[in-house]
This record gives sequence, structure tokens and C-alpha cells, in this order.
Amino acid sequence: MISALSETALLVSFDNAIDDAINETVIALQQAFTADFFTGFIETVPAYSSLAVFYDAVAIRKYHPGETTAFDFVKKHTERLMAGLVDTVTENEKELITVPVYYNGDDLDEVAGQHKISVEELVHIHAEKIYRVFMIGFQPGFAYMGKLDERIATARKASPRTMVPAGSVGIAGFQTGIYPFSSPGGWQLIGQTPSKIFDKEQTTPCLFKAGDYIKFISISKEEFEQSNEH
Repeated sequence: MISALSETALLVSFDNAIDDAINETVIALQQAFTADFFTGFIETVPAYSSLAVFYDAVAIRKYHPGETTAFDFVKKHTERLMAGLVDTVTENEKELITVPVYYNGDDLDEVAGQHKISVEELVHIHAEKIYRVFMIGFQPGFAYMGKLDERIATARKASPRTMVPAGSVGIAGFQTGIYPFSSPGGWQLIGQTPSKIFDKEQTTPCLFKAGDYIKFISISKEEFEQSNEH
């Protein structure tokens, strides 16, 4: 479904679900816009199951005067791209990023207790899976990853913390993620990575992008302290 998001943006919605195939379609459409953009195109922003397309309505009316409205023009362009979508990334081409984690989070014992499993089993379940980055949001570089194994899926905290340390690894529902900066937050904290997730001094500031795949690697306290970038 394509709908107006504002006077200068439209939203392409595929479904309201956390699903790899749907998100793959979202990313494929984003890549299609990058390869076949129009005068007045600004950017696209992917989410779990939708893509926002931002545009300059004044530029579109100037350079594409044949359409009734700028929205109509962008909608037709979007529909044309959607009709030509193909799988753009094969399994072997998908980027896998490994992230070291010292599993010592403040909520580790509580989460394990909720699920009646040991801390060691919780860590094993979280670290054994490969996660997809569905979207970036909340903070610059905050990657929403999933889907979490149902054995450790846990609701957010009833009362968010006023401060969560940078690099904290958390879980919320069927999602897992890493706080790039120290900030308030309500996710259940199970560990911390020594790696810097967002660095404005780098050419590519964000370590992750939508469509990447992430594997967490458990490390010791000593390894964490030796390589901590926060």
C-alpha cells in the first residue's frame, strides 16, 4: 500500500510484521530508488516492513509538470520500481558482522530467571543465532535486530532506566539491539560490547545498515577491558 506520509513524503507499507522476506523487499526497493532516482528525490528510510520516500515537491512540479501532484508522480515512479523488483542479494553476498559481547548485563539474572533457564543457557541462546538488521532508529546507529529466539524473548522493563551505558546489548520482545550512546532506555540489558557502534569521525559513521547480518561472540571480562572503545 502506498500512502501520503506528508506533503513531501510517501510511505510504502508491505505488512505489519517482523519478517525477513518482507524486510528484504523493503531493502530491495530502497536499492531500486538508489539506482533509479528522479529529479527532486531526497532519500529513503527503511523500517521493518515499510519504506518512507522523501522528495522535493517544488522540484518535481518544476521538472515534471505533467503530473497532477508531486505525490502522484512519486507514487507512479514507486509503482514502476516495485513492479520490477528482483532478489538483489544472494545468501553468499549478505554481509555478516561479528560483534564481541561481554555478557554481564544488569538484567541477565532476572531474564534467565523469568525463562527458568541458567545464565549460561541464556548467553548460549542469544549468541548462537545470526540476526538480521531490520532498521536503524531511536539513536544514530541503533540497529533493531531480530528475530530473537522465543525461549528468551522478554518484554521491555516496566520502568525504563534513566541511563544505559554506551555499548549495552539489550533485548525487548523478539528484538535485540545495542545502544550506541549512553542514554535512557527500557530494554533488558544482558551484556556490553567494547566496539564503538557509531563514530562520527569515520567515513561511514554507522557500523550497521538495514539488511546486514550480525553474529554476537561471547568474550571474557579481560577481553572486554582490553578492547573497550567507550
